[in-house]
Amino acid sequence: MSDGNAADREGVASAPDGWPVALRGVTESVVTTLGPNGRWNVAALGLHAPAEPNAPVTARTYGRTRTWRNFTERGGGVVQFTTDPRTFVDAALTVREADDPVLPTADAWVEVTVEEVGRETEGDTTVRTWALDPVESGTRDERVPTVNRGFGAVVDATVAASRLDVSGFDADELLDRLTYFADVVERCGGPAEREAFARIDEATGWRALADKRGGVDGCADDA
Repeated sequence: MSDGNAADREGVASAPDGWPVALRGVTESVVTTLGPNGRWNVAALGLHAPAEPNAPVTARTYGRTRTWRNFTERGGGVVQFTTDPRTFVDAALTVREADDPVLPTADAWVEVTVEEVGRETEGDTTVRTWALDPVESGTRDERVPTVNRGFGAVVDATVAASRLDVSGFDADELLDRLTYFADVVERCGGPAEREAFARIDEATGWRALADKRGGVDGCADDA
Protein backbone atom coordinates (compact mmCIF):
# COMPACT_ATOMS: atom_id res chain seq x y z
CA MET A 1 0.00 0.00 0.00
CA SER A 2 1.44 3.34 -1.04
CA ASP A 3 0.96 6.40 1.11
CA GLY A 4 2.24 8.81 -1.52
CA ASN A 5 4.71 11.59 -0.88
CA ALA A 6 3.86 13.33 2.38
CA ALA A 7 5.76 16.44 1.33
CA ASP A 8 3.48 16.81 -1.70
CA ARG A 9 0.18 16.57 0.19
CA GLU A 10 -1.97 19.65 -0.09
CA GLY A 11 -2.11 21.69 3.10
CA VAL A 12 0.91 20.11 4.79
CA ALA A 13 2.67 22.75 6.87
CA SER A 14 6.38 23.33 6.55
CA ALA A 15 8.92 24.40 9.13
CA PRO A 16 9.76 28.12 9.00
CA ASP A 17 13.45 28.87 8.53
CA GLY A 18 15.37 28.08 11.70
CA TRP A 19 12.51 26.21 13.38
CA PRO A 20 12.77 22.47 14.13
CA VAL A 21 9.09 21.67 13.47
CA ALA A 22 6.32 22.62 11.07
CA LEU A 23 3.84 25.20 12.32
CA ARG A 24 0.24 25.80 11.27
CA GLY A 25 -2.48 27.97 12.74
CA VAL A 26 -1.68 28.37 16.42
CA THR A 27 0.75 25.72 17.66
CA GLU A 28 0.86 25.23 21.42
CA SER A 29 4.31 25.28 22.97
CA VAL A 30 6.09 25.78 26.28
CA VAL A 31 8.60 28.59 26.72
CA THR A 32 11.32 29.07 29.31
CA THR A 33 12.55 32.58 30.04
CA LEU A 34 15.34 33.59 32.37
CA GLY A 35 14.11 35.42 35.45
CA PRO A 36 15.88 37.88 37.75
CA ASN A 37 16.64 35.05 40.19
CA GLY A 38 18.75 33.22 37.59
CA ARG A 39 16.17 30.43 37.11
CA TRP A 40 14.07 29.65 34.04
CA ASN A 41 10.36 30.40 34.28
CA VAL A 42 8.16 27.87 32.47
CA ALA A 43 4.99 29.05 30.72
CA ALA A 44 2.63 28.11 27.93
CA LEU A 45 2.95 30.01 24.65
CA GLY A 46 0.82 29.86 21.51
CA LEU A 47 2.85 30.22 18.32
CA HIS A 48 1.12 31.91 15.37
CA ALA A 49 2.41 30.54 12.08
CA PRO A 50 3.52 33.23 9.59
CA ALA A 51 1.00 34.17 6.94
CA GLU A 52 3.74 34.94 4.41
CA PRO A 53 6.95 32.98 3.67
CA ASN A 54 9.30 35.67 4.99
CA ALA A 55 7.14 36.81 7.91
CA PRO A 56 8.15 35.89 11.48
CA VAL A 57 6.50 33.47 13.85
CA THR A 58 4.62 35.51 16.46
CA ALA A 59 3.28 34.97 19.96
CA ARG A 60 1.17 36.96 22.42
CA THR A 61 1.49 37.69 26.10
CA TYR A 62 -1.51 38.75 28.16
CA GLY A 63 -0.92 41.26 30.94
CA ARG A 64 2.09 41.62 33.20
CA THR A 65 3.19 38.00 33.27
CA ARG A 66 6.62 36.59 34.03
CA THR A 67 7.04 35.78 30.35
CA TRP A 68 6.29 39.42 29.44
CA ARG A 69 8.74 40.65 32.05
CA ASN A 70 11.49 38.29 30.97
CA PHE A 71 10.91 38.93 27.26
CA THR A 72 11.18 42.65 28.00
CA GLU A 73 14.25 42.41 30.21
CA ARG A 74 16.11 39.52 28.54
CA GLY A 75 14.97 39.77 24.95
CA GLY A 76 14.31 36.09 24.35
CA GLY A 77 13.78 32.58 25.62
CA VAL A 78 13.67 28.93 24.64
CA VAL A 79 10.53 27.62 22.91
CA GLN A 80 9.88 23.90 23.35
CA PHE A 81 7.60 21.29 21.85
CA THR A 82 6.32 18.42 23.96
CA THR A 83 3.56 15.83 23.95
CA ASP A 84 3.52 15.50 27.75
CA PRO A 85 0.14 16.92 28.90
CA ARG A 86 1.41 17.35 32.47
CA THR A 87 4.08 19.74 31.23
CA PHE A 88 1.41 21.85 29.53
CA VAL A 89 -0.71 22.04 32.68
CA ASP A 90 2.23 22.98 34.90
CA ALA A 91 3.35 25.61 32.39
CA ALA A 92 -0.08 27.16 31.90
CA LEU A 93 -1.51 27.11 35.42
CA THR A 94 1.29 27.01 37.98
CA VAL A 95 4.42 28.96 38.80
CA ARG A 96 7.17 26.59 37.72
CA GLU A 97 10.88 27.29 37.51
CA ALA A 98 13.70 25.13 36.19
CA ASP A 99 17.47 25.13 36.53
CA ASP A 100 17.99 24.39 32.83
CA PRO A 101 16.34 26.13 29.85
CA VAL A 102 15.45 22.90 28.01
CA LEU A 103 12.96 20.71 29.88
CA PRO A 104 13.42 16.93 30.15
CA THR A 105 10.09 16.37 28.37
CA ALA A 106 10.95 18.53 25.33
CA ASP A 107 11.00 16.65 22.02
CA ALA A 108 12.45 19.68 20.21
CA TRP A 109 13.46 23.20 21.16
CA VAL A 110 14.48 26.51 19.62
CA GLU A 111 16.21 29.46 21.24
CA VAL A 112 14.64 32.74 20.10
CA THR A 113 15.13 36.45 20.38
CA VAL A 114 11.94 38.51 20.62
CA GLU A 115 10.76 41.96 19.56
CA GLU A 116 7.45 43.55 20.50
CA VAL A 117 5.62 44.35 17.26
CA GLY A 118 2.09 45.08 18.44
CA ARG A 119 -0.01 46.07 21.43
CA GLU A 120 -3.73 46.20 22.10
CA THR A 121 -6.10 46.21 25.05
CA GLU A 122 -8.77 43.64 25.85
CA GLY A 123 -10.78 44.89 28.81
CA ASP A 124 -8.18 45.72 31.47
CA THR A 125 -5.56 43.43 29.91
CA THR A 126 -2.74 44.61 27.66
CA VAL A 127 -2.03 42.06 24.92
CA ARG A 128 1.40 42.29 23.35
CA THR A 129 2.45 40.61 20.11
CA TRP A 130 6.05 39.47 19.78
CA ALA A 131 8.03 38.49 16.70
CA LEU A 132 10.21 35.46 17.41
CA ASP A 133 13.53 35.09 15.62
CA PRO A 134 15.20 31.64 15.91
CA VAL A 135 18.86 31.55 16.96
CA GLU A 136 19.58 27.85 17.54
CA SER A 137 17.46 24.71 17.64
CA GLY A 138 17.65 21.01 18.38
CA THR A 139 15.58 17.86 18.12
CA ARG A 140 15.65 15.17 20.79
CA ASP A 141 12.94 12.78 19.68
CA GLU A 142 11.12 12.01 16.46
CA ARG A 143 7.92 10.00 16.47
CA VAL A 144 4.95 9.07 14.35
CA PRO A 145 2.14 11.46 15.38
CA THR A 146 -1.03 10.01 16.86
CA VAL A 147 -4.33 11.66 17.73
CA ASN A 148 -5.69 11.46 21.28
CA ARG A 149 -8.79 13.51 22.10
CA GLY A 150 -7.82 13.47 25.75
CA PHE A 151 -4.57 15.29 25.05
CA GLY A 152 -6.34 17.94 22.99
CA ALA A 153 -8.91 18.40 25.74
CA VAL A 154 -6.16 18.96 28.32
CA VAL A 155 -4.56 21.68 26.19
CA ASP A 156 -7.91 23.42 25.59
CA ALA A 157 -8.74 23.12 29.28
CA THR A 158 -5.54 24.92 30.28
CA VAL A 159 -6.60 27.85 28.09
CA ALA A 160 -10.06 27.99 29.64
CA ALA A 161 -8.75 27.58 33.19
CA SER A 162 -6.11 30.28 32.77
CA ARG A 163 -8.85 32.79 31.85
CA LEU A 164 -11.14 32.19 34.83
CA ASP A 165 -9.80 35.23 36.69
CA VAL A 166 -9.23 37.43 33.63
CA SER A 167 -11.64 40.30 33.10
CA GLY A 168 -13.57 40.22 29.85
CA PHE A 169 -14.14 36.45 29.86
CA ASP A 170 -17.44 34.82 30.82
CA ALA A 171 -16.76 32.56 33.83
CA ASP A 172 -19.91 30.49 33.26
CA GLU A 173 -18.89 29.76 29.68
CA LEU A 174 -15.38 28.80 30.78
CA LEU A 175 -16.75 26.46 33.45
CA ASP A 176 -19.01 24.82 30.86
CA ARG A 177 -15.95 24.22 28.68
CA LEU A 178 -14.00 22.74 31.57
CA THR A 179 -16.87 20.41 32.41
CA TYR A 180 -16.94 19.18 28.83
CA PHE A 181 -13.16 18.78 28.63
CA ALA A 182 -13.11 16.86 31.90
CA ASP A 183 -15.59 14.39 30.42
CA VAL A 184 -13.52 14.00 27.23
CA VAL A 185 -10.37 13.28 29.24
CA GLU A 186 -12.14 10.72 31.38
CA ARG A 187 -13.54 8.90 28.32
CA CYS A 188 -10.68 9.28 25.85
CA GLY A 189 -7.50 10.09 27.75
CA GLY A 190 -4.85 7.79 29.13
CA PRO A 191 -3.17 7.88 32.55
CA ALA A 192 -1.00 10.88 31.65
CA GLU A 193 -3.99 12.94 30.48
CA ARG A 194 -6.00 12.06 33.59
CA GLU A 195 -3.08 12.99 35.84
CA ALA A 196 -2.71 16.25 33.94
CA PHE A 197 -6.39 17.10 34.40
CA ALA A 198 -6.14 16.34 38.11
CA ARG A 199 -3.42 19.00 38.21
CA ILE A 200 -5.85 21.46 36.58
CA ASP A 201 -8.36 20.67 39.31
CA GLU A 202 -5.77 21.23 42.02
CA ALA A 203 -4.33 24.41 40.53
CA THR A 204 -7.65 26.19 39.87
CA GLY A 205 -10.40 24.69 42.05
CA TRP A 206 -12.75 25.07 39.10
CA ARG A 207 -14.98 22.17 40.16
CA ALA A 208 -15.95 23.96 43.36
CA LEU A 209 -16.90 27.03 41.33
CA ALA A 210 -18.97 24.87 38.98
CA ASP A 211 -20.65 23.13 41.93
CA LYS A 212 -21.79 26.49 43.31
CA ARG A 213 -23.71 27.19 40.13
CA GLY A 214 -24.85 23.59 39.67
CA GLY A 215 -22.65 23.11 36.63
CA VAL A 216 -21.01 19.77 37.43
CA ASP A 217 -23.41 16.89 37.05
CA GLY A 218 -21.00 14.10 37.78
CA CYS A 219 -19.34 14.10 34.37
CA ALA A 220 -17.22 10.99 34.61
CA ASP A 221 -17.02 11.95 38.07
CA ASP A 222 -10.82 28.19 27.47
CA ALA A 223 -7.83 31.24 22.22
